[in-house]
Amino acid sequence: MPSAWAFLSRRHGRIRADWTDWVTYAYLMLGVLVMLLPVLWVVLSSFKSEGNLLEFPPTVLPETIESVKVEGYNRPLALFRVKRDDGSEVLMAQVRRVGIRAQMVDPANPGAGRVVVPVERATALRKVHVSTENYSKLLATASGRIGSSVYNTVFITVVATLITLVMNSMAAFALSKYRFRGSNVALLAILATLMIPATVVLVPIYLIVSELGLNNSLWGVILPGLSTPTGVFLLRQYMLTIPDELLEAARMDHASEWRIYWRVVLPLATPALAVVAIFSIMSRWNDFLLPLIVLSRPEVHTLQIALAGFTDENGIQYGMLLAMTTLTALPLALGFIFLQRYITTGIASTGIK
Repeated sequence: MPSAWAFLSRRHGRIRADWTDWVTYAYLMLGVLVMLLPVLWVVLSSFKSEGNLLEFPPTVLPETIESVKVEGYNRPLALFRVKRDDGSEVLMAQVRRVGIRAQMVDPANPGAGRVVVPVERATALRKVHVSTENYSKLLATASGRIGSSVYNTVFITVVATLITLVMNSMAAFALSKYRFRGSNVALLAILATLMIPATVVLVPIYLIVSELGLNNSLWGVILPGLSTPTGVFLLRQYMLTIPDELLEAARMDHASEWRIYWRVVLPLATPALAVVAIFSIMSRWNDFLLPLIVLSRPEVHTLQIALAGFTDENGIQYGMLLAMTTLTALPLALGFIFLQRYITTGIASTGIK
């Protein structure tokens, strides 16, 4: 903690903050707000009731209108602060509202009868109220579908990431540690695929998957894109920093090329592998388009497809959608928190030769 605080409180002006320090921290704070505010809004909104979600202007915190039990009425009535003609304010309970006028009663003296009040004079009494009905409704109505979607997404993410790490690292090992004619051309050809939009190859991928009989199979989502050009490039750049003398020493000890790759290169490339793994996990977990066209049966749907299914004849169920979005993003957030130290180390090291 002291070292972290020392890093965050570093100053260009040494003794006192320079103007560049203020500009830097303002820029960083702006970036934090731009990145975190939408996430915070989704999480807070997932704990709002349906009525609170549809209010305009929207509220930042989950809120509800205070209510009171009034004698002679079967249900609790909403409390409002009503402004009188003389400027004073009084608490009233709303019975009903018609247009721009509301019928209210005094909760302390309901026998005095109803009073018609213009709505512009009434201000609702609000309190912070964390509602879990979105989550309980989600688990009650879609628990079976969510369970299968979680399993499908986890299976695709874990298996595809493991195979991607092996494929990318093998290609990076060959491109970084072997000298052969055309190695630079092969690297440029791999990187050139980054310029091809994913939607361009979507139809050919679907045709290949269909011909292989992998429709409605999780392997039809896993197999396409097992090797990524970004992963190959990051791992190659990192493996260039591994001294060739280590490989020569292993060869002198009669180690095979596979043993050198598995026992020497891979352990030393752990930071870069962690970065590629994080990128692969994020990509596979959030993938929507390919599973949408390959997986048509509900029992093989992923979480992202399940998110798109929270609609009915009345429109989008925003409460359940926000709750599902929060639950879907939670594993990624936890994984990023535990693996974040590898990101800066791995990315920074990929640019060193």
